[in-house]
Amino acid sequence: METKKYSSYAQIDRELEILKIEKELSYQKLVFGVKKTKESFTPQNIVSDLIGSYSSVIPYGAIVSTAAPFILNKAIPFIKNWFAKRKRGV
Repeated sequence: METKKYSSYAQIDRELEILKIEKELSYQKLVFGVKKTKESFTPQNIVSDLIGSYSSVIPYGAIVSTAAPFILNKAIPFIKNWFAKRKRGV
């Protein structure tokens, strides 16, 4: 990489400002990517993606891949409540 030569402090300040904005933009892209990745790691998405990948191999795969998210949306809160009741001793 060749060293840049500047003829004034204004050029240096301008270059630093550009680098600062690029750094902030990269940081915001990273934060957005982490947020989207976090959102995609729900049990429903993981199972749906897994079933979707194997829907051609699973018998009635199209029906299973359609029904799985619905079933999971109902089953996961039920299981959470069941564990919470067991923990409380009810």
